[in-house]
Amino acid sequence: MELGIHPDGVAHWQGLEFRCALGRSGVTGRKAEGDGATPVGAFELRKILYRGDRVAAPEAALPVEAIRPEDGWCDALDDFDYNRQVILPHGANCEALWRDDHIYDLIAVTTYNESPVIAGMGSAIFMHIAQDGFTGTEGCIAFSEADLRSILCEFRPRDIVRVYGS
Repeated sequence: MELGIHPDGVAHWQGLEFRCALGRSGVTGRKAEGDGATPVGAFELRKILYRGDRVAAPEAALPVEAIRPEDGWCDALDDFDYNRQVILPHGANCEALWRDDHIYDLIAVTTYNESPVIAGMGSAIFMHIAQDGFTGTEGCIAFSEADLRSILCEFRPRDIVRVYGS
């Protein structure tokens, strides 16, 4: 199955249509760290992370893990752990996954720039909960919590998230 993500912020999954937020800079076929764009391409979902102190674990066929206060994601270009989940403090620039806002209460980790990891091609490309008003992301794909849960409940290993170009 394919979750189709279109540049206009509409996603298609199993005959249904969902609103989503994309990168504040739109979509791009030439993703670079910090550009604020969602990368064009096809990716799998590796695992699901959630804030157990705020939300229930999602029903999913993919691996599910609770986020801990010390969890982060490395976005330091020159660090061995670039585009990998790490334990904070890490010693290099990292994004905290345990946030004050609610956008990372539920995260699906994509395989974007995973094998091999190439420094500078973008890190932490997730599917997560959208901010109010579906404002642009840093490059992720964001849905309402209900829609994200609905998608993840039916998503299977080897299913594809395909971001289409403009």
